[in-house]
Amino acid sequence: MTHSKRWLQEHKTDLYVKLAKKAGYPSRAAFKLLEINKKYKLFSLGMAVVDLGAAPGGWSHVAKELVGSTGLVVAFDLLPMQPISGVEFIRGDLNESEMFHQLNTLIHKKTKEGLVDLVISDMAPNISGMKSIDQPKSLHLVELAWNCAQKFLIINGGFLAKVLQGFGVDVFLTNLRPYFKHVKLLKPSASRARSSEIYILATEFLGYN
Repeated sequence: MTHSKRWLQEHKTDLYVKLAKKAGYPSRAAFKLLEINKKYKLFSLGMAVVDLGAAPGGWSHVAKELVGSTGLVVAFDLLPMQPISGVEFIRGDLNESEMFHQLNTLIHKKTKEGLVDLVISDMAPNISGMKSIDQPKSLHLVELAWNCAQKFLIINGGFLAKVLQGFGVDVFLTNLRPYFKHVKLLKPSASRARSSEIYILATEFLGYN
């Protein structure tokens, strides 16, 4: 069975896909974020959040619910996304400096200090099914997410990002740890069992002193 056929078969019978449809979430990924937040309390009312790799909007939907009407959610993706009430959306490629400029302009317009409380990333490459191809691409995306977080995170802010396990992840974590009080690896129960995806959770950003 090809990778795409196996994914379609799993998708049809997936409990979290059914729950997402019932709850009105754009994707099953919403339950990963809900599970992580239930345990680690990342969100609070009034927070400013950047959601990278937002499409189709599962995480942005949850984030907006959790930060409320006084909070800010800026969603960013290379792909189009259906509008979500109260969520600002920028479509573009994080590899392009112009996209950082757009993010910077919007965040400065919407916040007092031009900084956010939380950067979350569910970015993933187009999966080929070949680890030797997919995993390095995933590592590049988490590095892009961290680059974004360094520009926009407020002191004591948080960073949550997906990556595929494999070469380079340990080095990335080693480089990340000096900037946060706590760094953890998570595997939400909503992640598919055979998936090599894990989530890096870094909290209490220390800045650069």
